[in-house]
Amino acid sequence: MTAERHSQAAEEKAVSRGQSEVNRKLKYISLAVLVVQNASLILSIRYVRTLPGDRFFATSAVVMAEVLKVLTCLLIILLQKRCNVKQTLLFLVDSIVFQYKDTLKLAVPSLIYTLQNNLQYIAISNLPAATFQVTYQLKILTTALFSVLMLRKSLSRVQWVSLLLLFAGVAIVQVQQEGKKEASVSDSSNQNYTVGLVAVVISCLSSGFAGVYFEKILKGSSASVWVRNVQLGIFGTALGMLGLWWNDGAAIAERGFLFGYTDMVWCVIFNQAFGGLLVAVVVKYADNILKGFATSFSIIVSTVMSIYLFGFHVDLLFTAGAGLVIGAVYMYSLPKAAGGSSSSSSSSSSSSSSALPRTAAGAEMEAFLPKSHTIVSVLAVSGVQLAELTQTSWNSVPSEALQTDRRVFCLLL
Repeated sequence: MTAERHSQAAEEKAVSRGQSEVNRKLKYISLAVLVVQNASLILSIRYVRTLPGDRFFATSAVVMAEVLKVLTCLLIILLQKRCNVKQTLLFLVDSIVFQYKDTLKLAVPSLIYTLQNNLQYIAISNLPAATFQVTYQLKILTTALFSVLMLRKSLSRVQWVSLLLLFAGVAIVQVQQEGKKEASVSDSSNQNYTVGLVAVVISCLSSGFAGVYFEKILKGSSASVWVRNVQLGIFGTALGMLGLWWNDGAAIAERGFLFGYTDMVWCVIFNQAFGGLLVAVVVKYADNILKGFATSFSIIVSTVMSIYLFGFHVDLLFTAGAGLVIGAVYMYSLPKAAGGSSSSSSSSSSSSSSALPRTAAGAEMEAFLPKSHTIVSVLAVSGVQLAELTQTSWNSVPSEALQTDRRVFCLLL
């Protein structure tokens, strides 16, 4: 018996070592995917928006990305219903039409997200990619402030310090840019630094408000993440079409919806539509510290690539400002001390880690849950998060919502 126990223990240790090695490799893969996704979208948008020749309509790209997202979510719901078309249609009609009050709640965040997506194109078209990447981290600050004001959440001292450092770092970068007026922006007649800066600031404000507002209206709701994304996508497509008609209607009527679309433009749209899905698959293997590190590292990657692709000039002032932002993002993602109060989550991939409440549903799902328990919409792309439910919201989520479909929880961050 003793020999058998020793043999069994040795086998368990070997399995445990093998699993640890696999998890370690998966973490490195997750880190690489997060960094590539965070940096590639911004760099690719900047690249296609600064190429000579016919420029595609940003409003049409936003609409096209929304359509692809809706179709993807509908396909996933169909697969969940075992490819039963009738059952899927009945489920969608019940969730979207009959529960119209629940659907209408998403009109406000959908409007804000559509505005935000359009503003991102404007900002990236007028700002250097590295400057945009650094400045866009202000969404952490805006989300934290809206969480404190609207949801009465509390932040740790380390998080407050990190937010101050974040603001200081962004301010230093803006001072540097205002003084330098980087050649690629100031020398080009169709780029305006002030317009880009205003666009990214409004985008950060809208990101923070929309994420917190969405979390607030999701409390007590039993709808699945996929249904929420379909509801958002329907409004997003309709509002995107309205914005397209208002801003570019005459030009699109003359030149066509797909005017200026190249293979690279399609890559940008697919990255915007499906990048979040790819991240969702791998992000469950990454803890908060790794996600914070990925965000910070993506700023470095964007800066280095901007030097080679766009002739971006890095001086001491930019380095100092970017360094403060990178450190602040990493600090904000650090787990709170035991016994601390819940923190606010950021609309980026930086949020505090804490323990999941031990409800019956929570205990049942625990094997599926990674180290941090933030449900992020499948439509989240490069920090553009269309749904975020923070840790503290688990207490108010009905158990049936957690038990809807286990596949939904592959999106847990």
